[in-house]
Amino acid sequence: MKVLVAVKRVVDYNVKVRVKADGTDVDVANVKMSMNPFDEIAVEEAVRLKEAGKASEIVVVSMGVKQCEETLRTALAMGADRALLVETDAELQPLAVAKLLKAVAEKEQPQLVIVGKQAIDDDANQTGQMTAALLGWPQGTFASKVDLAAETADITREIDGGLETVKLRLPALVTADLRLNEPRFIKLPNIMAAKKKPLDKTTPADLGVDVTPRLKTLKVAEPAKRSAGIKVANAAELVAKLKNEAKVL
Repeated sequence: MKVLVAVKRVVDYNVKVRVKADGTDVDVANVKMSMNPFDEIAVEEAVRLKEAGKASEIVVVSMGVKQCEETLRTALAMGADRALLVETDAELQPLAVAKLLKAVAEKEQPQLVIVGKQAIDDDANQTGQMTAALLGWPQGTFASKVDLAAETADITREIDGGLETVKLRLPALVTADLRLNEPRFIKLPNIMAAKKKPLDKTTPADLGVDVTPRLKTLKVAEPAKRSAGIKVANAAELVAKLKNEAKVL
């Protein structure tokens, strides 16, 4: 069984993001970049499926600039077998990524596609669902457990009321949630070995996909600073302030 995993290069989650002076975007110059944490969980799950004998090959794919090769090499060091970069300098929005991922899936013919539930840069939470819809595949989103069989997959997913288990007929798409697993620490020998694993390149044009942005960002701004809190003497004073000052009662 072949598993396809999509990974995204984002600003490292430990970095405090700053907005450009002109308000057009966030400043990524000289900023540490890394694999999207939810995508890292997706790669880890694919590797565990292979270690359990349920997957035979893991292919990782990323879309974006040339530097995405570094992200793919990280996935290869985690245990993926080969990588594909869809190289482009264009701004890639969720629908464009979904179309590219659909084209790659049709070419690779995997039985399972795993992606992170969302990226920590735009928090769109759209690519997985859009890709499944374009492929016409069943989907299991926000997965906290994946139980793979020969022709089906039982996906335990996190919902507002608790946990829900759905059975999907393969091929299918799964989006990884935080509690699905804890990604492994990558050892130095694996990093060195990853440099020898195949990493192919293609372009949106080669895949026949138009990635022209459909949305335009008007302005990017930092959240307004929160004002300092105050202490109240008793519940009556709290209710009075909520009613007269905050106007929420």
